[in-house]
Amino acid sequence: MEKINIYKINVVIDCKDAGILAGFYSQLLGWEWTHPQANGWAAITSPTGMVIAFQEVEEYQPPVWPSVKEKQGQMLHLDFYVENLEEAVAYAIRLGAKVADEQYFKTSRTMIDPAGHPFCLDTDEPE
Repeated sequence: MEKINIYKINVVIDCKDAGILAGFYSQLLGWEWTHPQANGWAAITSPTGMVIAFQEVEEYQPPVWPSVKEKQGQMLHLDFYVENLEEAVAYAIRLGAKVADEQYFKTSRTMIDPAGHPFCLDTDEPE
């Protein structure tokens, strides 16, 4: 099999409202909202060119975290490394996130974004 040259990767996240999530993550990360909500899509871009896109799905159901048998589980989650965990958690909450009911580590917080996706705010500190 021939090798292909993959030079860039984007992350695409399903949701009910692409504009809400693009606005949330644009503010959370300080990334530019480069693709305004149109035709069920929106996207943000990092200063280095990484893109997180948001795709509207009519029948969207938020994932359940932690997993529950016979419920939609997380398909992926994003980890963001921060210097001050408590400040980052407070900021994410002000933007519309909530702290997940279940937590497993002292050096990170699992959060839930406005569409119900889990994401983590982490530090590089040892557990």
